[in-house]
Amino acid sequence: MIELLTRYFPELTEKQQQQLEALDTLYRDWNTKINVISRKDIDNLYEHHVLHSLAIAKALCFRPGTHVLDFGTGGGFPGIPLAILFPDVEFKLIDGTGKKIRVAQEVSNAIGLTNCHPEQLRGEDEKGKFDFVVSRAVMPLPDLVKIVRKNIAKPQRNALPNGILCLKGGDVQAETYPFRKVVQTTDINTFFSEPWFKEKHIIYLPL
Repeated sequence: MIELLTRYFPELTEKQQQQLEALDTLYRDWNTKINVISRKDIDNLYEHHVLHSLAIAKALCFRPGTHVLDFGTGGGFPGIPLAILFPDVEFKLIDGTGKKIRVAQEVSNAIGLTNCHPEQLRGEDEKGKFDFVVSRAVMPLPDLVKIVRKNIAKPQRNALPNGILCLKGGDVQAETYPFRKVVQTTDINTFFSEPWFKEKHIIYLPL
């Protein structure tokens, strides 16, 4: 399934391709011990989880030295695929569930990621400053904003102002409405042609 990724990211190095290919075996193995991906969905790992995570890279190419917080990472999405794609960017992955963070840590170690730092932590307890917070359908946008506003750094280094980039599905009008003057919603099917992405979106909110 690496062909699915190289179709959209032809610039992947050999090392990145090897790291991405290794995810299949690693997540299948861990999923037998700790259910981080739905049993029915593990065969769709690359489309529904890896490529979905990498949609954020189509919205913004993080510059080297950027610091990103993956809020509610679960087993490592979107943080681990993004950390593979952006080796010069620092990613902190947090989740309140220890066994999920263990999977993210073990997978990260197994493929040799040095820019990926999983930690068991609730978002309310995260004190660090980051250029961007990324997440995947963790909670409604207004609730997420309340928690992570404190974590957005002031200095700017990217093409977009610092803020939140989150992956959502379905109708997002209600949760984006409070931010309607500044929020940007992009349909992922503008980047990827697979039917599964039809009602999937990237929401960007500068903070």
